[in-house]
Amino acid sequence: MYKIITFNASGIRSAARKGFFRWLAEQDADAVCIQETKAQEDQLKDDPMYYPLAHNYYHDAEKKGYSGVALYLKHPPQQVQHGIGWAEIDCEGRYLEAVYPTHSIISLYMHSGTSGDERQQKKEAFMAKFAPWLQARAQAGERLILCGDINIAHTEKDLKNWKGNLKNSGFLPQERQWLTDLFAGGYRDAFRLVNNEEHQYTWWSQRGNARANNVGWRIDYQIVSANLAAQVESASVYTGENFSDHAPLIITYRDLQG
Repeated sequence: MYKIITFNASGIRSAARKGFFRWLAEQDADAVCIQETKAQEDQLKDDPMYYPLAHNYYHDAEKKGYSGVALYLKHPPQQVQHGIGWAEIDCEGRYLEAVYPTHSIISLYMHSGTSGDERQQKKEAFMAKFAPWLQARAQAGERLILCGDINIAHTEKDLKNWKGNLKNSGFLPQERQWLTDLFAGGYRDAFRLVNNEEHQYTWWSQRGNARANNVGWRIDYQIVSANLAAQVESASVYTGENFSDHAPLIITYRDLQG
């Protein structure tokens, strides 16, 4: 088995104080994808806690205390790509990719549009540019596992209060259609390949006892190229402890090394 965990930490130092790395040490993960580190690596490098596996990589935003992604890897990658090569994305530390002979793993932090029209426009501009880029890689036969906070709930099953969010960022028709088109093309929602249970959420508002009442959204994903769909073995969300306003998404795969 090959275990991949993806987690939006909402600040890696905050998650550490809440016990994330203690929990992670018990997981025996092959790869861990982190979003929203909200730290510069210079602030972390002297503490071995932030380097939990054999190979650890960070891609920071230029702005301190903002965004940032990380990859913790058990197996040595052939190559690590810090950034996607698009300045507007890379300056915000949103993309990090590890390349292996048999597959690639991407940690992605997609924009949230909840802070206003300008951010929503940036989110949709990225979506428009990213979809054909992804499809081209799938058409080339690459085996990709895209992990991260996508900031979109796909279907009515993926958030508790869907009727009240039809006009809100994260559940807009064009955002949901973007995922529908992606999953109808060269990619699949790994979680839904093996877990169709309701009330499976990965993020909860910090207002109104949302987490205690499980009024959440499923906005964190592992999206796999269609040629890896048969390798998905199991999928779960860890809700036993609160490390951030998101929960770790855990998916196991068969034979990725082969």
